[in-house]
Amino acid sequence: MALTKMSEFVDLSDQSLDEKIAEIKKQLFDLRFAQATRREVKPHQYKHLRHTLAQLMTLERQRQLGITHSSTGEG
Repeated sequence: MALTKMSEFVDLSDQSLDEKIAEIKKQLFDLRFAQATRREVKPHQYKHLRHTLAQLMTLERQRQLGITHSSTGEG
């Protein structure tokens, strides 16, 4: 499973973004709970979920500050 790209989330509304953040946080909680109860978990899922959560929270913060990025392909 490849890591998600920020461009996949840019078109989300603010409400959808908040819902997605809550969903990812719940998935992380469930993953930690599964590990604590000694169920089999895939360790790479931590990285993917944390990476996605960071992207979503960054996008949310950029919207709060009014920061926009042009789609010139830089970076």
